[in-house]
Amino acid sequence: MAANEEKQQSHRPGIYKQKNKGHKHGKHRTKGEIERENKGRVSVTALTKKQRKEQKRMDRRHKANQLRRNKKDMVLTEKRRLGSRDGPPHLVAVVSLHTGVDAGTVTKLLRGEGTGGVVHQERCISGVADSFGLLLPRFKQRFIFLSHSTADIHSLLDVAKIADSLVFVLDSTEGWDSYGDYCLSGLFAQGLPSHALVCQGLSDIPVKKKVESRRALSKITEIRFPDARLFPLDSEQDATLLLRHLGTQRQRKLGFRSRRSHLVAQQVTFTPNGPAEGTGGGPTGLGTLCVSGYVRGRPLQVDRLVHISGHGDFQLSQIDAPSDPLPLNLTTARPTKPGKGDVDMLDGVEDEAPVRVLMKADPSCRESLQAEAEVDPMDGEQTWPTETELLEAEEARKIKRVMKVPKGTSDYQASWIVDEDEENGEVDDESSEEDDDDDDMLDEAMDGEDEDNISQEPGSGCVSEEEEEEEEEVEELCSTERTGTDVRYDEHIDEAAEVEGLKRYREARANEMFPDEVDTPLDVAARIRFQRYRGLKSFRASPWDPMENLPLNYSRIFQFQSFERTRRRVLAEAAAEEEGAMVGWYVTLHIINVPFSVMESVQSGRPLMMVSLLPHEQKMSVMHLLVRRHPSNTEPIKSKEELVLHCGFRRFRASPIFSQHTSADKHKMERFLRPDAPTVVSVYAPITFPPAGVLLFKQRNDGVQDLVATGSLLSCDPQRVVLKRIVLSGHPFKINRRSAVVRYMFFNRDDIMWFKPVELRTKWGRRGHIKEALGTHGHMKCVFDNQMRSQDTVLMNLYKRVYPRWTYDPYVPLSLPWVKREATVEMDDLDME
Repeated sequence: MAANEEKQQSHRPGIYKQKNKGHKHGKHRTKGEIERENKGRVSVTALTKKQRKEQKRMDRRHKANQLRRNKKDMVLTEKRRLGSRDGPPHLVAVVSLHTGVDAGTVTKLLRGEGTGGVVHQERCISGVADSFGLLLPRFKQRFIFLSHSTADIHSLLDVAKIADSLVFVLDSTEGWDSYGDYCLSGLFAQGLPSHALVCQGLSDIPVKKKVESRRALSKITEIRFPDARLFPLDSEQDATLLLRHLGTQRQRKLGFRSRRSHLVAQQVTFTPNGPAEGTGGGPTGLGTLCVSGYVRGRPLQVDRLVHISGHGDFQLSQIDAPSDPLPLNLTTARPTKPGKGDVDMLDGVEDEAPVRVLMKADPSCRESLQAEAEVDPMDGEQTWPTETELLEAEEARKIKRVMKVPKGTSDYQASWIVDEDEENGEVDDESSEEDDDDDDMLDEAMDGEDEDNISQEPGSGCVSEEEEEEEEEVEELCSTERTGTDVRYDEHIDEAAEVEGLKRYREARANEMFPDEVDTPLDVAARIRFQRYRGLKSFRASPWDPMENLPLNYSRIFQFQSFERTRRRVLAEAAAEEEGAMVGWYVTLHIINVPFSVMESVQSGRPLMMVSLLPHEQKMSVMHLLVRRHPSNTEPIKSKEELVLHCGFRRFRASPIFSQHTSADKHKMERFLRPDAPTVVSVYAPITFPPAGVLLFKQRNDGVQDLVATGSLLSCDPQRVVLKRIVLSGHPFKINRRSAVVRYMFFNRDDIMWFKPVELRTKWGRRGHIKEALGTHGHMKCVFDNQMRSQDTVLMNLYKRVYPRWTYDPYVPLSLPWVKREATVEMDDLDME
């Protein structure tokens, strides 16, 4: 009986099941009203309900296990492919985080005979002297090691974007120094790949102190690497363990590089263009750059644009398939010298095979290098009115206009009389044509004058002759007591930089104490000085049209109807692509119209990184980056100041503006980068689809670039409204219950009447408005919602929309090594002691 009950299935309703109308709450139409409106019409019945096919419990469990097994197999396949015969070699970058540690000693142990590896190619990466290819027949893996210096922070960040694993070399006592911590901050901000910690010199420590020193070093590393393992590297056996760990550790997936095909150049050649190709060759002209390397990330297509880090975007002409210089099959390998494990680059290949052309670019399908929209200066001009405009003008002519004229004036005389509103409108139109940058410069100049007046300390007026003589005697005594250390200390101080720093500090302090407050000028009328500003009844609820009065630069950029929808579509298409040069192939890319400066960079010893761009990623738009101030930097960073930005694979210079990170439709501009809250950085830059890490650097006068902020890419939205606020302040002169006479906000009657519709507020929370002007010297009668106190201050908020400056420059100067500068300062301090 129980068995029959288990086999019996429950009833499931079909598609023709009766549907009863649900109960309607409140007022609704009666059946009679519905019948009278329909007038006998009957709607077509549609079979909308689908027959659901529910699986049994075991079937659902089997399906979940299959999906789990497929994902696991996919991850294992991707992991086993790296460094094997079917995938690219495992790219490992060795980075020293302490000035007293040499990364070259680590690479010497890794290429030793005791590891069982065979050095197959010296100087594997073009331009980098300390790089080699290592084959491990025992593990059936191949590696490419690159020992990179931390002096050039930009090259270090570029290498970390491409490398599969990073090996950090630590000091046995301190771990890393201040500059090493500075480098780690940038690496963590942009996305850290798989890594390993290595320490040398632990074998030299006495046995009794070895456990304590290792425990102390583990405490230091737990701050940055809580789950990382520390590998001692003092023998070839330790090097073998490190190689095994690098080959089998879990690979951390970075979103911005896994969605794009990329490679590091192992061989680079430059061929200048001929005279027939337009721009002549030579060391200053353009040419074709042939870059050879292993494809990583996604399949590489020849019709896509490529971006060379630090140099710009370029097109491909063709892709070749040369022979693999690092083959894993070593059956025919011959050592170059007896007793050494080095193998020549062409060993294992009997005859050099001819280069095979994989694909050539199709000019009709190849993406364009157009970064800016074509601007037609005559687009806004009108040569002849349309029929619609003629009809509108005819209708406007028929409408009678009522106008007050003197008694006895004829119709012909009245047509020559001009209204005051029309005159004011013409003046406003003429004044609104001024450039926004000029207004910003005027704002900065006026703010600077006010701050200079504020910065004058009280009591700095006349000084008596006796006090001057006493000061001169003190200065003479101080000058005689100066030693040589003071002179050497003064040599490192830049007086112009000190003055500029003091000015910025005072501006930031004034903005912190009195946010956005601006004094009304005495020599310029307020209605002219602040003619681009307007008042808002509510910053949250008042409307602001994002397409109103756009600057000329907005005609040069591109924008999406829905950036998020386009991003999902582009990334889905990139994930589904299975054509082109596959991952793990060794290819040669022919990049056309490349300047010779790229080859000079390779010849100077810097590695060359290349990435394939997704569709639309070469076009300019307004990009928004969400960043947070780095705790190591305390210098005031002003809005529209030139900064160096790392956004994904790109590196460029620009002058961004800062704004608050809110969910509203309007965002308040920040004059300085706030240290205690996330800030949105808006800048004109090429489109980049998130996710992508962001780093902001500021270049000092001595050439050193400091890390200012870190964050991530937020969105691409030219319609994001950023409003600059200014606050005009006034002082209550006479108070009578809810009304008060306010002065010092304006200085003439016309300005008061101009700003009369704008709402007032006070620092103590009162709200009010201007009732009337008193006299001609700027006194005005104001009414508030409650009793006003004598120590209160009357404020008026005015707003205008601001835009970033178009200063995009893809060429970033090299950052001078900060380590050397720090070392010289420390030596000076020692001499002074």
